[in-house]
Amino acid sequence: MSIQESAQAIHRNELGQTDPELAAIVNHFAFEEVQADVDLPSRTKMLSTLAYLLGMQGVDEFKLMLPVALDNNVTPVEAKEVVYQAIDYLGLGRVLPFIKASNEVLAARGVQLPLPSQSTTNQYNRLSKGEETQIRLFGPQMKDFAKKGTINKWLVDNCFGDYYTRKGLDDRDREMITFCYIAAQGGCEPQLLAHAQANIKLGNDQEFLLKIVQQNVPFIGYPRSLNAVRIINEAAKAVKDND
Repeated sequence: MSIQESAQAIHRNELGQTDPELAAIVNHFAFEEVQADVDLPSRTKMLSTLAYLLGMQGVDEFKLMLPVALDNNVTPVEAKEVVYQAIDYLGLGRVLPFIKASNEVLAARGVQLPLPSQSTTNQYNRLSKGEETQIRLFGPQMKDFAKKGTINKWLVDNCFGDYYTRKGLDDRDREMITFCYIAAQGGCEPQLLAHAQANIKLGNDQEFLLKIVQQNVPFIGYPRSLNAVRIINEAAKAVKDND
């Protein structure tokens, strides 16, 4: 089923008996108007929505939307990678409920767990591979970033060495979902600006990022959406000025 059909059916079942007027408003706006106005592939829409829901801690809505994502070109491996990578940006304390929720949804659909390994690094090369990844995404100025402090080292070997090097999602996917985690949290504007710039340099351009925000307005609301739009425009100007 399409995003519209699948999501509307799930939300009608969730809200229709007790809150029918709200169900009608939500289904029309989120799954008719927004889906018609935002020109992105279904897979991209769903990856971004899962990441946004993680960032905003919307675990109940995540449980509803994960089956929609799986019905619309997101594989179980891709869905799990969105959850795993969120640990870098949200912390295990906030992600553990989503790990449990995704396991429940996948098991109910007959998916055998654990999924095949996606790791490409080990304890001996994670630092060097993390640095390679960080340089690829952010530029040569990231060389020796790990030497600037303990948390800096952890960013290189853990964030970029343990997670970004995994299979299942490519660089553009991973930077897009990172943007979504941070935009959904709010209060992390310097990091959001840096990752907006990284997205643009990778080919997830200003127009693309604006569509990602538009896709997720129903889930995150207007204040943080408008804030993300401002950051995207700043990032696009900065990238252009530095070309």
